Amino acid sequence: MASQASLHPRAPPARLWIQRPGIYEDESGRNWVTVVVRFSPSQREWARLSSSQGSASQSSTYEPSITVHLWQMAVHRQDPLSPSQMPFSRLPAVWQLYPGNKYRAPDSSFWEIVNHGQIDSFEQLVLTYEPERNH
Repeated sequence: MASQASLHPRAPPARLWIQRPGIYEDESGRNWVTVVVRFSPSQREWARLSSSQGSASQSSTYEPSITVHLWQMAVHRQDPLSPSQMPFSRLPAVWQLYPGNKYRAPDSSFWEIVNHGQIDSFEQLVLTYEPERNH
């Protein structure tokens, strides 16, 4: 069955707080589940490119662009984990809506809203982080 994407008439959430790994909650108490996280380039691709460009490139750190797909859906209610209980993640603990169709994370990084729409019965939010490149 092919899914149908369409624009969503509701404004995106003003704030998303992490509750558990992969689960965020918005200001209305709705849950948003991380369904896809894509890194570009992948760590494998970055390692291959670094090794083919010599040792100077190998000293640079891996900082990919990240695209995350969040779907608003009901999940079984559980107590949120404390920050010390959360595993390491490249996704922020909080996203705050910011002017210009983007979210700001606690580390001051910006995540562009690429899509806010409907996929079948799910409201979808697609965010992309592009690291600042110094070269």
